[in-house]
Amino acid sequence: MPAQRPRAAFEPIPPNLDVAALVDSTPNFEYVVRIDCNAIDEHGLGNFEKLVRLHVILGGKPLVVEGFHERLDHSVFSETWLRMHHSDKTETARNLSTKSNLELSIGHYLKNMPLLANRWTSLNYKDPSGQRIYLKDIDCPQVWHDHLRSLIPPPLFYLNKHPEAFQGPGAEFAATSNDSQYHPDSKKKTGKPGDLMSCLPPSMRAENLMCYIGHEGTYTPAHQEMCASLGQNIMVEASSGSVEYGMKTKPGSSIWFMTESKDRGVVSEYWQSTLGHDIDIEDHFAQINAWRAAPFKTYIVEQKPGDFILIPPLAAHQVWNRGTRTMKVAWNRTTVETLGSALNESLPHARMVCRDEQYKNKAIVYYALEHYSQLLQSVVTEDKTNTLRQILEDFDQLFALYTQILLSESFYQGEKRYNDVEYIPFDSNITCSYCRCNIFNRFLTCPWCVGADGEDTYDICMECYVMGRSCACISRLRWAEQFRWSELTEKHEEWRIQICQSKDGQSRTMFGSLTEERSRYGKKTLAEICQEQLTRRPWIDITKPVIRKTEDKLSDTESVSPARKRRKTRLTHEAEDGGRCHICKYIEPTWKLASCSYCNQNYCYGSLFRAFNIQPRDTMEVYYWKCPKCQKICSCAACRRDPAMNPFEPKSLLLGHDTRKIADPRSVESLVDFRQSNLRWLKKAGDDEIGRLKKHQKDADDRRHQAMIEHCIQLEESPESTDPSTDYGDIPVDPALEKLSGSVLTTPGSISW
Repeated sequence: MPAQRPRAAFEPIPPNLDVAALVDSTPNFEYVVRIDCNAIDEHGLGNFEKLVRLHVILGGKPLVVEGFHERLDHSVFSETWLRMHHSDKTETARNLSTKSNLELSIGHYLKNMPLLANRWTSLNYKDPSGQRIYLKDIDCPQVWHDHLRSLIPPPLFYLNKHPEAFQGPGAEFAATSNDSQYHPDSKKKTGKPGDLMSCLPPSMRAENLMCYIGHEGTYTPAHQEMCASLGQNIMVEASSGSVEYGMKTKPGSSIWFMTESKDRGVVSEYWQSTLGHDIDIEDHFAQINAWRAAPFKTYIVEQKPGDFILIPPLAAHQVWNRGTRTMKVAWNRTTVETLGSALNESLPHARMVCRDEQYKNKAIVYYALEHYSQLLQSVVTEDKTNTLRQILEDFDQLFALYTQILLSESFYQGEKRYNDVEYIPFDSNITCSYCRCNIFNRFLTCPWCVGADGEDTYDICMECYVMGRSCACISRLRWAEQFRWSELTEKHEEWRIQICQSKDGQSRTMFGSLTEERSRYGKKTLAEICQEQLTRRPWIDITKPVIRKTEDKLSDTESVSPARKRRKTRLTHEAEDGGRCHICKYIEPTWKLASCSYCNQNYCYGSLFRAFNIQPRDTMEVYYWKCPKCQKICSCAACRRDPAMNPFEPKSLLLGHDTRKIADPRSVESLVDFRQSNLRWLKKAGDDEIGRLKKHQKDADDRRHQAMIEHCIQLEESPESTDPSTDYGDIPVDPALEKLSGSVLTTPGSISW
């Protein structure tokens, strides 16, 4: 078995923790910025939207809007109402102590919450045998949904597709504003959606408006919101400390530990290298001391009834419940900004650990473009200049993502045509048998690995197949698609023309046709790589098992004793056309090796992944691949003796993921054994955890600074300084809104507009 790094243990938070003293005594702890919901009435919903975009989405910092408890209907948002109307409903609770599920009724759980909460004291709160029963991820009652829909500002609410009249914060300002799209008497619904999930047909949407009911000692492990989406969480009710049903209760609240979006790289590395956990798996609640020692800033919130928390995309956070009872409602929103992060960052991580993709991000891009196309026509008809600009900006970004998707699915442009493609009408329900991510259009399916009923087909997404994942047949898989390719390309051209016409001669870069984009792509597309690999990789007849005669490789965590001679390895029948890996020295068949286009050195994909952080796709997509030795970064023993060599140092720890319990049992990994960590290579480089974390932190700060510059947001100048060349667009030129790094937005208390 490969060696494992020590893993940080779970340590509960004491019931008598003084949150204020904790923040005051810890240099890297800060309170989350708070604003009062009444301020939205004063400054308007438009300015509030800009604040959310600037502070939460672009700035990547959490925000709390407080004061909703004064507007909530307490006759509905109460333990009494829930017990009266949903007492008999059975839900699946989570026993956090045993990591198992428990079926129970809502009434039974509510009745026993005082017993569950009162068992925990400052003397026994670490008892591992105590019950921690959390009623989480349960459906939100429709009455609660309707009340919140009328109260929460529409752009921030669940499945918001059109501007809607409402009675919550900002409604009063809208009623007195003649040009507001949220005017209560307005019958026109022209405005950008607040949640792009709403653009999907109802049957394809992910239901994520959920309730969380917990007692003292229940918690949510550290995690990021799924698919880089924006998180919204409001505490609608909590025990007050009064007597209920003849029993004294304890005041309820929740403690949040939150990070910034820009720190996601250093947070992930800290979780792996220092705590020994992978934050993508969401199974570890970090100790307070771990947060204290972290090389990044941690934001603290003690959430109480009426506190509405906005969670930035990709920002890690964990939650601890206190008192007899807390009740929260939470949902996620997908925006244009989060879609790009989902496709390029969040989904690759989810694919690695085989985490379900419930949001169907590529389908959202397609259907959102259809919605925006219709919306753009109606806005042009009404001649709403400001609304037109906002919609066109989103349309541009969505179209760029759609172009990216089509390019990845484009076949080889040469003479050979692929006409033998099975057509399966899109219903959004086909997922990869290995990683379980949703498949939008093209994928590979095995004609040999089919269940007796003919329905249990083995389908693999292109991303997984390039990584070497597939069924045991490895090759002779067939192509399938869920849209006619001509339909997708015609839509692309239709939307491209619409964008160009809408720009009306503006000096912005026009999008080229798909053919033009493909000609300047500069590398092989994902589909083209799959076509190539289907011809390279051998077909394995699963009815005739092959007995391997070569010795197994040593895992990356095992060391080779210098006194032990390496046994000679002979080429077997399977590897007659093979080569020797420059790093591990084992002989592999050519389809398992990346061959340098300049020196003909061979590197196996496992060595490239662990020693150089190079994915198989990185070598397959380029027409001429230059190996680490030619790049003067090779870190093998022989190359390290070359004074001209600058050996590569792995950027982060790869713990390794054993996906056999999650992926389809027919699955294999034929190129890289992703269960193996890169620990040995880190130790070669000195295993300087602190140095790597500091570098991550600096890179994150630089990226955020650059993003702010691109969006014309001040960071260093004083509030009074003005620059006539700076175009802030519709962003309020207010010190509290433009100076994200200043003291106004990073100190306890409220901000002033």
